[in-house]
Amino acid sequence: YCFLPFYWGASQLVHHDRIKPRSIHVDDILELFGDDYLYLSSVKFVKQVKKGNLSETSPMLNDISGVLNWEKVNSGLLKMYKVECLGKFPIMQHFLFGSILTLQ
Repeated sequence: YCFLPFYWGASQLVHHDRIKPRSIHVDDILELFGDDYLYLSSVKFVKQVKKGNLSETSPMLNDISGVLNWEKVNSGLLKMYKVECLGKFPIMQHFLFGSILTLQ
């Protein structure tokens, strides 16, 4: 579930013309736009909880910031969520399925 705020947040930023993935390294942008965009809010939270350089405390977020646009970030996070969460039986065995979404 920890992927979802980043995935949804990247979805919010897909068509943003000024905030780029590399903007997560600019504290002023996180402060100004953190309340409006879930991805920035999530990065801001990570930076508050983990002390130190983002490249050391959260290397995956740091690597993602090097991607050129939010479309690629968004599609990459979705692929990662499918593989790392939805594709793992130990996780999905606890997922509640019903008549609309069935496990087959």
